[in-house]
Amino acid sequence: MSARFDLLRHGETELGSVFRGSLDDALTERGWEQMRAAVVGAGPWDAVVSSPLSRCSAFACELSAERGVSLSLEPDLRELHFGAWEGRSSASLMDDQADGLRRFWTDPYAFTPPGGEPMDAFAARVFAAMERLDARFAGGRVLVVTHGGVINLLLARARGLPRELLMSVAVSHGELHPLQLAAPGGRVVPR
Repeated sequence: MSARFDLLRHGETELGSVFRGSLDDALTERGWEQMRAAVVGAGPWDAVVSSPLSRCSAFACELSAERGVSLSLEPDLRELHFGAWEGRSSASLMDDQADGLRRFWTDPYAFTPPGGEPMDAFAARVFAAMERLDARFAGGRVLVVTHGGVINLLLARARGLPRELLMSVAVSHGELHPLQLAAPGGRVVPR
């Protein structure tokens, strides 16, 4: 029996609207409020699993203690590494890397930011992590606190979107999305 997952994107962070990837910036007060509001009346969960980056793990730690459920950190659920683009906004990239930015938004599998993580590698690690969690928590319900890119990837797969449409999936800060793995190989479906 598959686990049931609720995917929660971290809230607003101190760096604002930039490609943050592996940067470990903290949540703003508004970001904390967004996440707390997202889980009101949600659950119950058998466990909380989080990306190790503090914009996810700080809230996950608070919530797991508050709800009395186990917490584990899953490094493979961290955000896509954007290489030289980390810490930069789309507006600033338009000044000197407009073509690359356009290519990334059009098909992130076909264009990797300079020094960044290829989308195929990112997808492989995220799907592998979800398969491990599905096996570990079979039949249970798990809150996964993670990043926009991770959730975009999983929702795009669940919706059967072609990979070129990955960036058409919108996931707001502090937004909760139910998901369930349907079969081995990372196939996911909306719940």
